[in-house]
Amino acid sequence: MEPFVFFGGKGGVGKTTVSCAYALRSARDGNRTLVVSTDPAHSVTDVFDQPFDDSPQSVEGIDGLDAMQIDPEDEVTRHLDEIRQDLSEQVSASMVNEINRQLEMAHGTPGAYESALFDRFVDVMRNAEAYDRVVFDTSPTGSTLRLLGLPDLLEGWIDRLMHKRRTSIDLFEKAAVGSNEPRRVMEGDPVLARLQERKEFFEFAGAALHDDAAFFLVMNPDELSLNETRRAIDGLREQDLAVRGLVANKLTPSPDSDENGRGARYLRERVETETARLETIRSEFEPPLVAEIGWRSSEVKGDLLDDVAAELDIETAVEPPTHV
Repeated sequence: MEPFVFFGGKGGVGKTTVSCAYALRSARDGNRTLVVSTDPAHSVTDVFDQPFDDSPQSVEGIDGLDAMQIDPEDEVTRHLDEIRQDLSEQVSASMVNEINRQLEMAHGTPGAYESALFDRFVDVMRNAEAYDRVVFDTSPTGSTLRLLGLPDLLEGWIDRLMHKRRTSIDLFEKAAVGSNEPRRVMEGDPVLARLQERKEFFEFAGAALHDDAAFFLVMNPDELSLNETRRAIDGLREQDLAVRGLVANKLTPSPDSDENGRGARYLRERVETETARLETIRSEFEPPLVAEIGWRSSEVKGDLLDDVAAELDIETAVEPPTHV
């Protein structure tokens, strides 16, 4: 299994629980493991009954397992502050106020969330030397697909910006000839240097996602979840990212055979419906089912998390990364 493992899926299907369970199993099998959550609705803090922030901290009582909780809103603010600092160093003082105004407007624009989280994801991947495996508990499917599609989108955008910048500098140099010697500003241009740095960042991200990452989708046995999972598989395939496996979570338990009350009849009908949906998954979906996890009567944490981890038929042995 690749060193970076992503769990995605529709909101509320149990991605955080499954991510933490797999991270726990990976650590139990002797891998130094980090689980990273970006889903503000369900956090690793809840699963491990321990507060976490945006820096790795050891999970109490579990050797070899660290966790971190990334707050998307904080990441957007930090991301825009870094852009503000970069730009302020490159432009005249008269433009700083305009930059600040534009960045304040950008805070709530579509894409700011994904861009900020993407940078942090890649930063974690590039600085993962302390770990054998990093497990990512991602935000709901739509945001995750947009996030994973950023390398291809932004590499081309950066190339166009670099071309425009070189053209602009070339025209400036040709127009600024004094004493028959052009002023050379192409070499050492700070904007080109920053763009080149971002280009290399996106190149690394694209290569790592394609070669060093495995993707799993968590789903519930209902029609909405099946439909979204099918769309997510297609969306990842369009980005040349294959889904390694599917996790069916929150399956209804069967009543005892001698029970025939209203509750028992309801459970049997649900089990029958879910069984048919699981058969649809097996016959119509290309990625295999790697786990069928039933409802628990209480929150999944402690020993129950170990039980869920044991139900995941996902390899934990780690392949060395090729791009880190």
